[in-house]
Amino acid sequence: MRIAEKFAELKRRKDKALIAYVCAGDPSVEATKEIVHALVKGGADIVELGLPFSDPVADGPTIQEASTRALKAGMNPDLYFEMAASIHENVPLICMTYYNLIYKRGTEKFARDCASSGITGIIVPDLPSEESGELHEACKRNGVDLIFLVTPVTSDLRIKSILGMASGFLYIVSRLGVTGQRTDVAGSTKDILNRIDSRVPKAVGFGISNKEQAAEVIHAGSDAVIVGSAFVSIIASGDNVNSRIERLAHEIKQSCIN
Repeated sequence: MRIAEKFAELKRRKDKALIAYVCAGDPSVEATKEIVHALVKGGADIVELGLPFSDPVADGPTIQEASTRALKAGMNPDLYFEMAASIHENVPLICMTYYNLIYKRGTEKFARDCASSGITGIIVPDLPSEESGELHEACKRNGVDLIFLVTPVTSDLRIKSILGMASGFLYIVSRLGVTGQRTDVAGSTKDILNRIDSRVPKAVGFGISNKEQAAEVIHAGSDAVIVGSAFVSIIASGDNVNSRIERLAHEIKQSCIN
Protein backbone atom coordinates (compact mmCIF):
# COMPACT_ATOMS: atom_id res chain seq x y z
CA MET A 1 0.00 0.00 0.00
CA ARG A 2 1.26 3.48 -0.89
CA ILE A 3 1.49 6.19 1.75
CA ALA A 4 -0.90 8.46 -0.17
CA GLU A 5 -3.50 5.68 -0.26
CA LYS A 6 -3.34 5.27 3.52
CA PHE A 7 -3.72 8.98 4.16
CA ALA A 8 -6.65 9.14 1.71
CA GLU A 9 -8.30 6.27 3.56
CA LEU A 10 -7.80 8.03 6.90
CA LYS A 11 -9.11 11.31 5.50
CA ARG A 12 -12.34 9.60 4.46
CA ARG A 13 -12.71 8.39 8.05
CA LYS A 14 -11.62 11.81 9.41
CA ASP A 15 -8.84 10.10 11.34
CA LYS A 16 -5.17 10.98 11.79
CA ALA A 17 -2.28 8.55 11.38
CA LEU A 18 -0.12 6.72 13.87
CA ILE A 19 3.31 6.08 12.35
CA ALA A 20 5.31 3.60 14.43
CA TYR A 21 9.07 3.03 14.29
CA VAL A 22 10.96 -0.16 15.12
CA CYS A 23 14.54 -1.13 14.40
CA ALA A 24 14.67 -4.11 12.04
CA GLY A 25 16.45 -7.09 13.56
CA ASP A 26 16.08 -6.01 17.18
CA PRO A 27 16.16 -8.50 18.77
CA SER A 28 15.81 -10.77 15.70
CA VAL A 29 14.20 -10.97 12.27
CA GLU A 30 11.36 -13.20 13.44
CA ALA A 31 10.73 -11.04 16.48
CA THR A 32 10.60 -7.92 14.30
CA LYS A 33 7.90 -9.47 12.13
CA GLU A 34 5.85 -10.31 15.22
CA ILE A 35 6.35 -6.78 16.57
CA VAL A 36 5.16 -5.24 13.29
CA HIS A 37 2.05 -7.43 13.47
CA ALA A 38 1.43 -6.26 17.05
CA LEU A 39 1.81 -2.62 16.02
CA VAL A 40 -0.68 -2.99 13.18
CA LYS A 41 -3.08 -4.95 15.37
CA GLY A 42 -2.88 -2.14 17.91
CA GLY A 43 -3.73 0.46 15.28
CA ALA A 44 -0.51 1.64 13.62
CA ASP A 45 -1.34 2.99 10.16
CA ILE A 46 2.24 3.12 8.82
CA VAL A 47 5.34 1.31 10.06
CA GLU A 48 8.87 2.67 9.84
CA LEU A 49 11.37 -0.17 9.65
CA GLY A 50 14.72 1.20 10.70
CA LEU A 51 17.67 -0.18 8.76
CA PRO A 52 20.35 -0.04 11.47
CA PHE A 53 23.55 1.92 10.97
CA SER A 54 26.59 2.06 13.22
CA ASP A 55 26.46 5.86 13.64
CA PRO A 56 22.80 6.94 13.73
CA VAL A 57 23.40 10.64 14.33
CA ALA A 58 19.73 11.67 14.56
CA ASP A 59 18.87 9.06 17.17
CA GLY A 60 19.07 9.19 20.93
CA PRO A 61 20.39 6.42 23.22
CA THR A 62 17.29 4.21 23.02
CA ILE A 63 17.39 3.76 19.25
CA GLN A 64 21.19 3.82 19.15
CA GLU A 65 21.21 0.81 21.45
CA ALA A 66 18.55 -0.92 19.35
CA SER A 67 20.70 -0.39 16.25
CA THR A 68 23.70 -1.89 18.03
CA ARG A 69 21.68 -4.94 19.10
CA ALA A 70 20.34 -5.44 15.59
CA LEU A 71 23.78 -5.16 13.98
CA LYS A 72 25.24 -7.63 16.48
CA ALA A 73 22.39 -10.00 15.66
CA GLY A 74 23.44 -9.91 11.99
CA MET A 75 21.08 -7.39 10.38
CA ASN A 76 22.35 -5.99 7.07
CA PRO A 77 20.72 -4.49 3.95
CA ASP A 78 20.31 -7.83 2.14
CA LEU A 79 18.62 -9.40 5.15
CA TYR A 80 16.60 -6.25 5.70
CA PHE A 81 15.01 -6.37 2.25
CA GLU A 82 14.42 -10.10 2.55
CA MET A 83 12.64 -9.52 5.86
CA ALA A 84 10.58 -6.60 4.51
CA ALA A 85 9.37 -8.74 1.61
CA SER A 86 8.12 -11.35 4.09
CA ILE A 87 5.94 -8.86 6.02
CA HIS A 88 2.36 -9.05 4.81
CA GLU A 89 0.48 -6.33 6.64
CA ASN A 90 -1.99 -4.00 4.96
CA VAL A 91 -0.06 -0.84 5.85
CA PRO A 92 2.71 1.11 4.11
CA LEU A 93 6.25 0.20 5.17
CA ILE A 94 8.92 2.90 5.29
CA CYS A 95 12.69 2.51 5.46
CA MET A 96 14.42 4.87 7.89
CA THR A 97 18.19 4.77 7.50
CA TYR A 98 21.35 6.79 6.86
CA TYR A 99 22.84 7.81 3.55
CA ASN A 100 26.09 5.85 3.91
CA LEU A 101 24.18 2.58 3.45
CA ILE A 102 22.24 3.92 0.46
CA TYR A 103 25.36 5.34 -1.20
CA LYS A 104 27.28 2.10 -0.76
CA ARG A 105 24.48 0.03 -2.28
CA GLY A 106 23.83 2.57 -5.03
CA THR A 107 20.84 4.91 -5.09
CA GLU A 108 19.12 3.17 -8.01
CA LYS A 109 19.58 -0.31 -6.56
CA PHE A 110 18.46 0.81 -3.10
CA ALA A 111 15.28 2.41 -4.44
CA ARG A 112 14.60 -0.62 -6.64
CA ASP A 113 15.14 -3.00 -3.71
CA CYS A 114 12.73 -0.95 -1.63
CA ALA A 115 10.05 -1.16 -4.30
CA SER A 116 10.50 -4.90 -4.89
CA SER A 117 10.36 -5.70 -1.16
CA GLY A 118 7.24 -3.66 -0.39
CA ILE A 119 8.93 -0.57 1.05
CA THR A 120 7.02 2.47 -0.22
CA GLY A 121 8.97 5.32 1.39
CA ILE A 122 12.46 6.27 2.56
CA ILE A 123 13.52 8.66 5.35
CA VAL A 124 17.18 9.70 5.39
CA PRO A 125 17.86 12.09 8.32
CA ASP A 126 21.43 12.90 7.30
CA LEU A 127 20.71 13.70 3.65
CA PRO A 128 20.02 17.44 3.10
CA SER A 129 17.33 18.14 0.54
CA GLU A 130 19.83 20.18 -1.49
CA GLU A 131 21.97 17.07 -1.96
CA SER A 132 19.14 14.58 -2.49
CA GLY A 133 18.72 14.92 -6.26
CA GLU A 134 20.19 11.55 -7.24
CA LEU A 135 18.20 9.58 -4.67
CA HIS A 136 15.08 11.65 -5.33
CA GLU A 137 15.16 10.78 -9.03
CA ALA A 138 15.82 7.09 -8.29
CA CYS A 139 12.86 7.05 -5.93
CA LYS A 140 10.58 8.66 -8.51
CA ARG A 141 11.62 6.09 -11.13
CA ASN A 142 10.79 3.26 -8.75
CA GLY A 143 7.59 4.62 -7.25
CA VAL A 144 9.04 5.21 -3.78
CA ASP A 145 8.38 8.35 -1.71
CA LEU A 146 11.46 10.19 -0.43
CA ILE A 147 10.32 11.81 2.80
CA PHE A 148 12.00 15.06 3.83
CA LEU A 149 12.50 16.48 7.32
CA VAL A 150 11.76 20.00 8.50
CA THR A 151 12.94 21.33 11.87
CA PRO A 152 11.96 24.34 14.02
CA VAL A 153 14.90 26.30 12.58
CA THR A 154 14.29 25.51 8.90
CA SER A 155 13.83 28.78 7.02
CA ASP A 156 10.63 29.59 5.13
CA LEU A 157 12.61 29.67 1.87
CA ARG A 158 14.01 26.21 2.50
CA ILE A 159 10.61 24.85 3.53
CA LYS A 160 9.20 26.11 0.23
CA SER A 161 11.97 24.28 -1.65
CA ILE A 162 11.40 21.05 0.30
CA LEU A 163 7.65 21.18 -0.29
CA GLY A 164 8.34 21.33 -4.01
CA MET A 165 9.94 17.87 -3.81
CA ALA A 166 7.90 16.32 -1.01
CA SER A 167 5.78 13.21 -1.37
CA GLY A 168 4.28 10.72 1.07
CA PHE A 169 4.34 13.08 4.04
CA LEU A 170 6.45 15.83 5.52
CA TYR A 171 8.40 14.75 8.61
CA ILE A 172 8.28 17.58 11.12
CA VAL A 173 10.98 17.32 13.78
CA SER A 174 9.28 18.63 16.91
CA ARG A 175 12.42 19.91 18.64
CA LEU A 176 16.15 20.35 18.18
CA GLY A 177 18.26 17.38 19.23
CA VAL A 178 17.86 13.64 18.80
CA THR A 179 15.04 11.11 19.07
CA GLY A 180 13.87 9.99 22.49
CA GLN A 181 11.00 10.09 24.94
CA ARG A 182 10.10 13.48 26.42
CA THR A 183 7.70 14.65 29.11
CA ASP A 184 6.19 17.49 27.11
CA VAL A 185 5.48 18.76 23.61
CA ALA A 186 7.79 21.61 22.60
CA GLY A 187 6.15 24.94 21.86
CA SER A 188 8.15 25.06 18.64
CA THR A 189 6.03 22.15 17.37
CA LYS A 190 2.90 24.28 17.23
CA ASP A 191 4.81 27.17 15.70
CA ILE A 192 6.18 25.12 12.83
CA LEU A 193 2.82 23.45 12.15
CA ASN A 194 1.31 26.91 11.79
CA ARG A 195 4.11 28.01 9.45
CA ILE A 196 3.70 25.18 6.96
CA ASP A 197 0.96 25.09 4.32
CA SER A 198 1.66 21.68 2.84
CA ARG A 199 0.06 19.77 -0.02
CA VAL A 200 1.25 16.53 1.61
CA PRO A 201 0.30 15.42 5.14
CA LYS A 202 2.31 16.74 8.08
CA ALA A 203 3.65 14.18 10.56
CA VAL A 204 5.32 15.15 13.85
CA GLY A 205 8.07 13.05 15.39
CA PHE A 206 10.90 13.24 17.96
CA GLY A 207 9.70 13.08 21.56
CA ILE A 208 6.13 11.80 21.10
CA SER A 209 5.67 8.84 23.43
CA ASN A 210 2.17 8.76 24.90
CA LYS A 211 -1.48 9.40 24.12
CA GLU A 212 -1.55 12.83 25.79
CA GLN A 213 1.34 14.13 23.68
CA ALA A 214 -0.20 12.60 20.57
CA ALA A 215 -3.52 14.32 21.25
CA GLU A 216 -1.77 17.66 21.76
CA VAL A 217 0.09 17.38 18.46
CA ILE A 218 -3.01 16.33 16.55
CA HIS A 219 -4.97 19.21 18.09
CA ALA A 220 -2.20 21.58 16.95
CA GLY A 221 -2.81 20.59 13.34
CA SER A 222 -0.66 17.55 12.59
CA ASP A 223 -2.00 14.87 10.26
CA ALA A 224 0.05 12.15 11.98
CA VAL A 225 2.23 11.38 14.97
CA ILE A 226 5.47 9.41 14.75
CA VAL A 227 6.36 7.27 17.77
CA GLY A 228 9.61 5.32 18.03
CA SER A 229 11.55 5.30 21.28
CA ALA A 230 8.51 4.37 23.39
CA PHE A 231 8.07 1.18 21.36
CA VAL A 232 11.79 0.45 21.21
CA SER A 233 12.02 0.75 25.02
CA ILE A 234 9.40 -1.98 25.37
CA ILE A 235 11.36 -4.20 22.98
CA ALA A 236 14.55 -3.61 24.96
CA SER A 237 12.83 -4.70 28.18
CA GLY A 238 12.03 -8.13 26.76
CA ASP A 239 8.94 -8.27 28.99
CA ASN A 240 5.61 -9.23 27.34
CA VAL A 241 6.79 -7.28 24.32
CA ASN A 242 4.06 -7.96 21.76
CA SER A 243 1.12 -7.46 24.12
CA ARG A 244 2.61 -4.23 25.51
CA ILE A 245 3.44 -2.96 22.01
CA GLU A 246 -0.12 -3.63 20.87
CA ARG A 247 -1.58 -1.94 23.96
CA LEU A 248 0.55 1.20 23.62
CA ALA A 249 -0.21 1.45 19.89
CA HIS A 250 -3.93 1.17 20.67
CA GLU A 251 -3.72 3.88 23.36
CA ILE A 252 -1.91 6.33 21.10
CA LYS A 253 -4.10 5.56 18.10
CA GLN A 254 -7.18 6.54 20.11
CA SER A 255 -5.76 10.06 20.26
CA CYS A 256 -5.65 10.10 16.47
CA ILE A 257 -9.33 9.29 16.01
CA ASN A 258 -11.72 12.22 15.73
